[in-house]
Amino acid sequence: MSIEVGVNMEFIRCQDKPFAAGVERAAQLGFRWVEPMVHNGRELLSEAGYFHSFSMDDDPLEMKDILDRHGVKASGLSAHCPLMRPEISVPYLQKAVRFAAAVGAPVVNTDEGIRPDWVSLDEAFPIMKYTLTTVLRTAERYGVSIGIEPHQSISRTTAGLLRIATLVDSPRLRVNYDTGNVYLAGEDPYEGLKAISHLLVHVHAKDISIRMSEAEKGKVTGTPVGCACGDGVIDWRKVVAILRQAGFSGVLSVECGTPEQAARSLAHLNTILSEPRTASA
Repeated sequence: MSIEVGVNMEFIRCQDKPFAAGVERAAQLGFRWVEPMVHNGRELLSEAGYFHSFSMDDDPLEMKDILDRHGVKASGLSAHCPLMRPEISVPYLQKAVRFAAAVGAPVVNTDEGIRPDWVSLDEAFPIMKYTLTTVLRTAERYGVSIGIEPHQSISRTTAGLLRIATLVDSPRLRVNYDTGNVYLAGEDPYEGLKAISHLLVHVHAKDISIRMSEAEKGKVTGTPVGCACGDGVIDWRKVVAILRQAGFSGVLSVECGTPEQAARSLAHLNTILSEPRTASA
């Protein structure tokens, strides 16, 4: 597989639709890859059909049937949890790994989560190492990667992201790079992408509007969704050039807020991907 474009299921949240409706809409827009969100137990809005998240207490093959019905595949699972709370994150991520393997998703995307008040920075890394070591034993058995996303206080910097993503010596510990989160945190998304490219397994294609940039850059560590790719501050030709130079083969999973933004993102990114490979990184 070369570089392809997918969509995170957050694009359908604004319409209060369930998972199956979101997958159908993504396929109608022309996407062949989606990134489902999963959760534990029962969740009121999802149970009522107003939210796209999928319970891991349900049969993973039910999710696969929905994907197959609409001719799409899962580029990864969105399974964010607090790595510094192993009592939560170990069983959750182990379940997510087994779920991902059942539906054919190659990576489980997560981040370190919010550091609890009672955990010092010095204590945080040994705890995360324990969590990741335990989870990666399962990930290695199932052939699924764990993608660490830059999204919180430690991973907001490239140095912090690299430290987390190398806590365990495992080929299954990788990076899910989020261009928009990195930009908002005040880092250079292009230099950061180059620095982590050897660990890259999945990309969140998140653009940031001028308005959001002016209001939040340097004040936050990320945002759930961005604007349509091509409408904001991210130079997607530069991103694609860096990915190609690094030999990346995988999915750019668009993270935006509406189906209309998703459609424009797909068109913009496909145009760039179809251009001759002459852009300089």
